[in-house]
Amino acid sequence: MPPRSSVLVAALVTLITSAGCEVTSAGDPGNPDPGAPPRSGGGAAALDTLTVAEARSMKGYSREKFPHWRDAGENCDVRDTVLKRDGDKVKFSGCNVVAGTWDSWYDGKKLDVPTQVDIDHMVPLANAWRSGADGWTNDERGDFANDLDRPQLFAVSASSNRSKGDQDPSTWKPPAKDAWCTYAEDWIEVKSYWKLTITQKEKEALTDMLGTC
Repeated sequence: MPPRSSVLVAALVTLITSAGCEVTSAGDPGNPDPGAPPRSGGGAAALDTLTVAEARSMKGYSREKFPHWRDAGENCDVRDTVLKRDGDKVKFSGCNVVAGTWDSWYDGKKLDVPTQVDIDHMVPLANAWRSGADGWTNDERGDFANDLDRPQLFAVSASSNRSKGDQDPSTWKPPAKDAWCTYAEDWIEVKSYWKLTITQKEKEALTDMLGTC
């Protein structure tokens, strides 16, 4: 007779499977890392709640109006926190990352040189400015730029981050098509929480991307 613990595990797996739940591994792009912000799903329903509007002017914009990176203790900052959260076997010298590996889910690249890694804002700062953040205070914009509770900050390849720039999904999508579903859901979740608007073309692109889910 198998140990009682094995029977319980088998019963639990059967229950989960019969309920139609999906078991996601730690390496699944849907949740790249156990310490990463949770993904709520339900992207299509949330998308319909977002306000569609024309992009606002860039007048007055500067990255300095989105203060980042904030202190995160032990003289390290939010950027260091994301590098550690999203990496494997990350090593520091003080607060300088000197080693580790990162899976860039935007383009499927595996990175083992820290200088190849950037921290991407899912909704770029300039895009946020054009969609409502121009009316926030600098403190509010700082909260947005350092948001570790939503799927807003990710360690990805520098090449994908710089290719993306401040573009929305109507003009830039992750090179890895299998990332589109998660990317769209994350984009919608961030914009929904921060009550940011989307353009009509942005909504159409997001709808197409959700079609890959």
